[in-house]
Amino acid sequence: MKKVQQFIENQAFGVCTRLGEIMDLPTSRIRIFFVYSSFLAFGSPILLYMALAFIRDLRKLLRRGKAKWYY
Repeated sequence: MKKVQQFIENQAFGVCTRLGEIMDLPTSRIRIFFVYSSFLAFGSPILLYMALAFIRDLRKLLRRGKAKWYY
């Protein structure tokens, strides 16, 4: 079960996991916050989640040196 959970977290950008590591909170609480706030705010936290996922992936690409900048 733990392997399945890690696979899903890695495939789902890992935003909640990284936020949990930074803020020293359990990942499950952060996920629950995103779910509840999405219902209450009519989906706007999903935009925040996607922006954080984009930034996280961009930083990962920059660290690997695979990002190409075109002007």
